[in-house]
Amino acid sequence: MAKQSLLKEFFAFIKQEKKWWMIPLISVLLLLSGLILFSSSSPLAPLIYPLF
Repeated sequence: MAKQSLLKEFFAFIKQEKKWWMIPLISVLLLLSGLILFSSSSPLAPLIYPLF
């Protein structure tokens, strides 16, 4: 059995189970978590926090 990456396995699951609604959900969650993670150490943090 070939070792697949997590991303390939995730997209294979979405394709097989026809759960296309998960793609925007996961992408928005990743975007928000990245924004929060990088804004905590950035000098722009006071400008980003009012968005939440």
